[in-house]
Amino acid sequence: MTTSIAAGIALALAAALSGHAAAADPAPKKTLSAFASDAAVRDFIKRYGDAQRAIQQRHRASKMEEAAGAPMPMYAPSVAANMAPSPQGALAAPAGPAADSVTNTQTAGVDEGGIVKVHGKHLVMLRRGRLFTVNVGQGQLKPVAALDAFAPGTDPAASWYDEMLISGDTVAVIGYNYQRGGTEIGLFDIDAAGALNYRATYHMRSNDYYSSRNYASRQIGSKLVFYTPLRINPWQHDPLDAFPALRRWQPQATPADFKRIAPATRIYRTDEPVETTGGLALHTVTVCDLAQRDMTCQASAVLGPRGRVFYVSGESVYVWTTPVTRAYGPEPRPSGLFRIPLDGSAPSALKVAGAPVDQFSFLESGDGHLNVLVRAGGSGDGMWSAERGGGDLALLRVPLGLFSDGRDSAPAANYKALPSPGGYNQQNRFVGAYLLYGSATPQRPDAAWPRQPLYAVRWGDASGAQTLALPHAVERIEAMGGNAVVIGAAGKDLHFSSVSLDREAAVAYRYIRADAAQGESRSHGFFYKPMRADEGVIGLPVLQAGVDGPQRGRAPAASVLYLQNSALKLDELGSLQAQPGAQADDGCRASCVDWYGNARPLFLAGRVFALMGYELVEGKVQGGRMQEVRRVSYAPPPRVPR
Repeated sequence: MTTSIAAGIALALAAALSGHAAAADPAPKKTLSAFASDAAVRDFIKRYGDAQRAIQQRHRASKMEEAAGAPMPMYAPSVAANMAPSPQGALAAPAGPAADSVTNTQTAGVDEGGIVKVHGKHLVMLRRGRLFTVNVGQGQLKPVAALDAFAPGTDPAASWYDEMLISGDTVAVIGYNYQRGGTEIGLFDIDAAGALNYRATYHMRSNDYYSSRNYASRQIGSKLVFYTPLRINPWQHDPLDAFPALRRWQPQATPADFKRIAPATRIYRTDEPVETTGGLALHTVTVCDLAQRDMTCQASAVLGPRGRVFYVSGESVYVWTTPVTRAYGPEPRPSGLFRIPLDGSAPSALKVAGAPVDQFSFLESGDGHLNVLVRAGGSGDGMWSAERGGGDLALLRVPLGLFSDGRDSAPAANYKALPSPGGYNQQNRFVGAYLLYGSATPQRPDAAWPRQPLYAVRWGDASGAQTLALPHAVERIEAMGGNAVVIGAAGKDLHFSSVSLDREAAVAYRYIRADAAQGESRSHGFFYKPMRADEGVIGLPVLQAGVDGPQRGRAPAASVLYLQNSALKLDELGSLQAQPGAQADDGCRASCVDWYGNARPLFLAGRVFALMGYELVEGKVQGGRMQEVRRVSYAPPPRVPR
């Protein structure tokens, strides 16, 4: 099977997908096997390095011959093909119910690392390298505590603290440290009064996990789940010295303090020959237990191409690996899709075609299937890669029981060809029985292009895609109860289109906010609070006119806009505004750019809040309008000039 989706689609057109059948058996018939020993891993990496060196030597020789006027020889894939197959493996993590959250999560019961969480009667905020708590109990709005989000006595200048999760009375802060070269996990105690105390810091070997769309951490019960990539350097003295490991930080910490958390018997790969020119990575899933005061972690990893997208369902972690763009050589080999269950059973895999856009391209449905929107071009969602790519689209729908030991391919008949929206920065989301997708920018950027299509596909049957015409870009797709709202710009205005998802999809209503743009591009910037079956409130940070270009989505939010949804009719309730004026110098030492945003609409215990930078504003609907009740700044004291 080639990496061109069209090859799979040609057969898929002759065999329609089955309808709403009974739930398939989710248990795979075969699973992956692990490397037997460290020696076997070292041997594999050595042969990978030898093959990579041979390919590079061939490439250099062909360049020299080309420069001398000789014809360039054809690339011979035999070196890569000679890489002997080896298998892959397992992950253990009991699933549990997710804690209450103010986070706009993708999957029920799976919390995601964010910048604001709830602990009892307190909101806990992570901003610019510090933790803050604000008491909102019994009608209060009172700052309580502030604490550095890093270990006392450390230099955080090379660190970015991006995500936070809370389990019981433990606050976990997840960041990346460029100086120490790995993921950093800070643990803090929080008590019923909102006081914070530093407990410990752990370092975990990894490459940078940052994605412009995804989050590195998830929480299921007391289990902290990470996905982290690690590029393989075959010429390192001992490659295993860079493999996933954990250490507890102390002032005298050294590299020798790292302890391996992914032994050879938990490292896996398929029989697919390794891409020697596109790079090889160890795609690692780590599960840490926050129920223990001294955190313990276990990791499993799969070897595959560097391009990656991962998705966490309530039962499994899925990692889709894709060959990155190659400077020379033939078409890369098929992508790999790994399923790593959270119940401790062995993982499984499939050879697949194409690449998903991001985690929202996935749905593990209740009928025992995995549904994935894939496109022909793409190299994963590391950094800003999710915004790139394109080509033919298809919906892959496979029974979970079809996953095996990685030698099998997803059948061509399981790909359903779909129309492409064209343009740049594709958005997609599974909402109810539908997959919705579109493009944030038109294929032709001229302002005269009148409409932007939204496509709606019922993922569980053989029906084709509906095309819904929208007069605006598709910049955000969100669930709104059992229906959806699509948000995007048209010229200087921001449009909100409600979409009915019945037997057919239909645009129901449109609200237009003049001279505005989204203030947050990440999924956590939006929140929908249902009140009744067909009623609820939307909250979204917006920017005033004049903010565009690179600053869009990262500039300080001017306000949080609230809309009332009544049977898909959207009416403005009003906004809670940020305080005008420059922010005093907070003495920021780490994470001084809000890459994950700084504004959130919050709905908690019947109250409405807007988090905007260092301000927390409470609002209340009176006479059909959102009115400010009070506000508080939880900012640290201004830095005194020396």
